[in-house]
Amino acid sequence: MAENGTTAPQPEAAAQPAPVKMQILGQFIRDMSFENILAQKGLKIEGRPAISVQVALDAKKREEEHQFEVATKVKVESKTESGDQTLFILELDYAGIFHIENVPDEQMHPFLMIECPRMLFPFLRRVTHDITRDGGFPPLNLDNIDFVQLYRQDMQRRAAAQQAAAPVN
Repeated sequence: MAENGTTAPQPEAAAQPAPVKMQILGQFIRDMSFENILAQKGLKIEGRPAISVQVALDAKKREEEHQFEVATKVKVESKTESGDQTLFILELDYAGIFHIENVPDEQMHPFLMIECPRMLFPFLRRVTHDITRDGGFPPLNLDNIDFVQLYRQDMQRRAAAQQAAAPVN
């Protein structure tokens, strides 16, 4: 309070950054391949099959302002317990179109490669589940993917590739 009993004008609160705005405008299967080798070759499953999952991410800016396309590419390969026969191969390129505002430029790349795939993952998991089930196998429920760790590994791989490509003095 001021000496005369009135409240003194307060300095404006520090300007708060606008909250991040993210909206999924659409999602779709860009490309998919399911190869049931078990059925083609008439193999018999003995024991528990070994499953390997590879994940790759891609993002690009669209022509529309504040819009980005983010894709999660998954390759699942199932082999017999001994590992000598492939049972099936599933390749899935699942993408989403996002409207994103109020993310600083220096944070946009990690945001696109972590938060956007995280939003798409439950749908990608469901598609994988349905494809393997409809292909004649027990439905495959993908484990959660740590997109932060995946991003860090990709950044380390890129840094190592840049170092290897740098000329030696």
